[in-house]
Amino acid sequence: MDKHIEIEFKNLLTKSEFELLRSSLNFTEGDFQTQTNYYFDTANFQLKQQKSALRIREKNGQYELTLKQPHENDLLETNDILPKEAAEIAINAKNLNQPEFLHHELFFILKENGISLEDITLFGSLKTLRAEKEYKGGLLVLDNSYYLNEEDFELEYEVSDRANGEVIFKELLAEYRIPMRETENKVKRLYNRKTSL
Repeated sequence: MDKHIEIEFKNLLTKSEFELLRSSLNFTEGDFQTQTNYYFDTANFQLKQQKSALRIREKNGQYELTLKQPHENDLLETNDILPKEAAEIAINAKNLNQPEFLHHELFFILKENGISLEDITLFGSLKTLRAEKEYKGGLLVLDNSYYLNEEDFELEYEVSDRANGEVIFKELLAEYRIPMRETENKVKRLYNRKTSL
């Protein structure tokens, strides 16, 4: 089980801005890997109401369970590697009410927040082609995501120092003349798309 504070900056991109950054920052086709996020919540979206998110991420045949919760201006991220079989059972059953999860620490955290394991269900998935690279002391991420017949492009910058990271991120956007855009996280974009259909 890994817990850490996630400090990141996000900006949606147009396809041309995405291509500009990809070529200018020397990302190659081989740098991009596919990952799929499977998002879980209750039927009335209690996690969303608590500004939290629960997902299983599949990448290179590995599965990770992640709970993100608000923490001051950032997010507390709790991660745990899942056995492939347990993850696939949960995804195929569209719920986490499985024996493999009953005693998982994450679900005790959810229970403390008034959310029962029995009420959690899979509400959508999002596939991302992602490339990452070290950039000025942080991790620069280019994402091309697909969900519910929607495609979007995003730049993320993950850092350990909020103030310094914000300066670097804004300078990068300014250098490439990319406007700052209000950018919701992936689970919110998926939710908004789902409710608009």
